[in-house]
Amino acid sequence: MRTLLIIDDHDEIRENIAEILTLGGYRALTAENGKKGVETAIREKPELIICDIMMPELDGYGVLHLLKKNPETENIPFIFLTAKTERTDFRKGMGMGADDYITKPFDDIELLNAIEIRLKKYDILHSKYPSTEKGASAMIEDLRSSGLINMQLDNYESMTFSKKTNLYTESKRPKYLYYLKSGKIKAYRLHEDGKEYITNLYSAGDFIGYMPLLENTSYEDSAQVMETAEVIMIPKEEFTGLVYNDLNIAAKFIKLITKNVKEKEDRLLNLAYSSLRKRVAKALIDIHSKFKSNEKPALLDISREDIAQYVGTATESLIRTLSDFKSEKLIEIRDSKIHILNIDKLNNLLY
Repeated sequence: MRTLLIIDDHDEIRENIAEILTLGGYRALTAENGKKGVETAIREKPELIICDIMMPELDGYGVLHLLKKNPETENIPFIFLTAKTERTDFRKGMGMGADDYITKPFDDIELLNAIEIRLKKYDILHSKYPSTEKGASAMIEDLRSSGLINMQLDNYESMTFSKKTNLYTESKRPKYLYYLKSGKIKAYRLHEDGKEYITNLYSAGDFIGYMPLLENTSYEDSAQVMETAEVIMIPKEEFTGLVYNDLNIAAKFIKLITKNVKEKEDRLLNLAYSSLRKRVAKALIDIHSKFKSNEKPALLDISREDIAQYVGTATESLIRTLSDFKSEKLIEIRDSKIHILNIDKLNNLLY
């Protein structure tokens, strides 16, 4: 049960809100003035605070200021409750870090909806998403499905791309955030000798191309369709506007981007210094995680050439290593498709 704190000097309003929250399935704490509210917040660490502005001893602005200064309470979602509707009050409160306003009088549904939205946002911003495109896709989808960013996928243009078609190319400026509705897409870079190096793989449900949009840079790789794909195209301005409209959401994305860059650096080090066997094993595990199916044993439906480009080796060398794995009963090959028999052993190869 989630704990919420109501700070209001009016007994009837305070107890009425507490009753609404209790009926809504929350644990409701109350404080009759700002000073006691701060003490209760520090002691109980509620997951959300609803606070009146005009109160004796310490007003709502003072409560918010003190709680934002305390590392233990600075991230608690804060909703102001007020009868004052002047624009200056809204600006002042939001500028200090308030998450929302509810004006009196209000109805039960309005209050519960505001609380639910803020708790969803808190959960998303404090979730530990993987530092990968999958993690960013999961975060975007959570923000979208929760209504925190107004991105209705059905409202955007959808296109079907055939195999080998480029979705975008290196050095071009991005115009869209892409949502892969079905199919598979690879991102790749070309070496000076003309060889491809696969930088990422995408499957249905992934958002593609968010990093150059957020960094306002050109594409560092190209994206090509591996099998017929249906793609929804979200205009750049709409996506960046939704993200940067909320500094907390923008900060979360920046952290993901930073971690993502670190992960790519680690992968390059792995390509440079690990043995071919370890590199191939890591690639098989990575590809399985990106194209995860419910089949057992795990099935990889991807060409040997694409795996080799992901590993950064010649196709012939990859085939020899896959043959070794097959003889060691780590994988089996049926109908040209790779079935992983023992993920744990692949993940813990000694050489």
